[in-house]
Amino acid sequence: MTTSASFKSNSIALPLGGLAIAMISVQVGSALVKGLFPMVGVAGATTLRLVLASLILAVVWQPWRARPTARQARSILVYGVAMGCMNFCFYSSLSRIPLGIAVALEFTGPLAVAIAASHRVLDYLWVALAALGLLALLPLGHGSVSGVGIAFALGAGVCWALYIVFGRKAGDAHGGATTAMGTVIGALIIAPIGVVQAGGSLLHLGVLPAALGVAILSSALPYSLEMFALTRIPTRTFGVLMSAEPALAALSGLAFLHERLSVIQWAAIASIMAASAGSAATSATETAPIKD
Repeated sequence: MTTSASFKSNSIALPLGGLAIAMISVQVGSALVKGLFPMVGVAGATTLRLVLASLILAVVWQPWRARPTARQARSILVYGVAMGCMNFCFYSSLSRIPLGIAVALEFTGPLAVAIAASHRVLDYLWVALAALGLLALLPLGHGSVSGVGIAFALGAGVCWALYIVFGRKAGDAHGGATTAMGTVIGALIIAPIGVVQAGGSLLHLGVLPAALGVAILSSALPYSLEMFALTRIPTRTFGVLMSAEPALAALSGLAFLHERLSVIQWAAIASIMAASAGSAATSATETAPIKD
């Protein structure tokens, strides 16, 4: 009995550790990408991340082996477009507002998906908590946070919601290959904008090391670790743990970008985190906010 319990504990500890590394990796990558904005712009940075990540993921998952049906192919297409737009909107918000706030606002997307799948009275509590956090972050007259940045972050949340819905439809049969195919589609959607904005700067040798770091930290490594974790721990647990990302983002912004938030902003982030964690913990359906 003791051996069995020890084995179960170890089998859970590994995916939990992988998920923690994935969340930290994403936020470090988000902090690193801000250094690319002055060199290649938001669209250029998004292009570099998606193109390099798609190359890495193609090697890892070999998507050419997958044989999606016509219906799955349509879902993969929407999933890929949503991924590309999500990354572009998120980076556009990140160029204007602190990392922790951008991630917290983006979380309204998967929260909306989770709540839409249920219609219990308790869900209104999570909506109220998220709304309070959102209101606290809006620049209502004081203008301390960019309204355009907030709009882009909420737009990223909408794209994240679409990403979840269509990624789940497309990913059941092909797993990681779906992620690789979606990343390629996202890269094809954003690359023309990035080329127009940054031109030859995208190929500058001084840019590529940082861009490769962003692609690995923000995409290739966390994608693989999240896929590993999701297949080994309950989806509800996955969702609750993922709710810690806004706090990790705020701490990453403080540590690497010296972004200091006010007490109200920290409280707003905590409110959105509580709504996300509460929704995941009490959800009757298996939903998880996996993001690329």
